[in-house]
Amino acid sequence: MTKKTFLSIATALSATLVTCPPAVARDAASTTAVAPVAETVLPDDVQWGPLNAARGEASPRAGNLWGDRTTPGASGFLVKFDEGFASPPHIHNVTYRGLVIEGLVHNDDPAAADMWLPAGSYWTQPAGESHITSAKGKANLAYIEIEDGPYLVRPSDKAFDDGERPINVHESNIVWLDASDINWLEKSASATVGKNPRLAFLWGSPEQGELRGALVKLPPGFSGTLQGNISPLRAVVIKGQIGHGLTQDSEKKALPPGSYFGSTVAAVHEITNMSDKDSIIYIRSNGPFTIE
Repeated sequence: MTKKTFLSIATALSATLVTCPPAVARDAASTTAVAPVAETVLPDDVQWGPLNAARGEASPRAGNLWGDRTTPGASGFLVKFDEGFASPPHIHNVTYRGLVIEGLVHNDDPAAADMWLPAGSYWTQPAGESHITSAKGKANLAYIEIEDGPYLVRPSDKAFDDGERPINVHESNIVWLDASDINWLEKSASATVGKNPRLAFLWGSPEQGELRGALVKLPPGFSGTLQGNISPLRAVVIKGQIGHGLTQDSEKKALPPGSYFGSTVAAVHEITNMSDKDSIIYIRSNGPFTIE
């Protein structure tokens, strides 16, 4: 069955609330040890290795941003695809979510027509469903997230149906909300129209203490704070360039697309859009977060 692009991210959210597996406790804040208040990882800092070791040099390259995709537990990692990459039909043992950061990615049933997803697009791949993945940009980069590892690649003859259904959302079909729609965003009284942050829900539950994922769009010139009300909070730069630091930091670090920043205890992140266009951040949190 061919995937169909959803016209509204709100529709996609409703579907993922039904089909995505429940979050595991391994992404909760630790009660036995306190990790650093915040961490940042740039793409140049990532340790790259084969996504599927069985394919050797033919495999896309992958590198962890947080967690470890090769062990039990939730994790988020980057995947690089060479230009013209096309996988054979295969399945995964776990469901994953994907966000295109650079290039064009196609992920669908083996017989489906190409539907290229550009940067800022979102897709999900249910465990057990046979599919192919292709890329055709000169440089292709995606962020992948799982709720429990290890992340494994298996042949399509091992396919199974776990009841989940896939989603493809082209970046042009994402519906953005502003401060008049949701109280997680603080609207500046002095800002002109289009100069305040906007948000798009992707998956999860809006209930207190529940995991969820969302995109946040920051306009040019934006400077403010991001605060996770329940830790941990994890963020990945999808488009643009973000200046990031904690409130006590004297300087902000420039984070290009594919960079990660996060905190495992309550923290206030100072963020600035350093681009002359909109910048987009993906945020995963346990409970609501606020931007002001």
